[in-house]
Amino acid sequence: MLTEEGEPHRSAASRREHVAVPIDTETAVQALKYGPRGALLISAIAVGLLFICWLLFYFLLFLPRGAVG
Repeated sequence: MLTEEGEPHRSAASRREHVAVPIDTETAVQALKYGPRGALLISAIAVGLLFICWLLFYFLLFLPRGAVG
């Protein structure tokens, strides 16, 4: 694969300026100090909303219809 100038194509991912700078241990410890709080909060909110919707279906849709059979 050639570029418009006739040179071989090189991926931008292979260039040194696109590689992340290594972080030191102190920075990593500080970033991971509190763990995955955000992910746990989002999952707790999603499970709570799912449970509330299930309760609404149960009390507003299934119970008013009465017993089956």
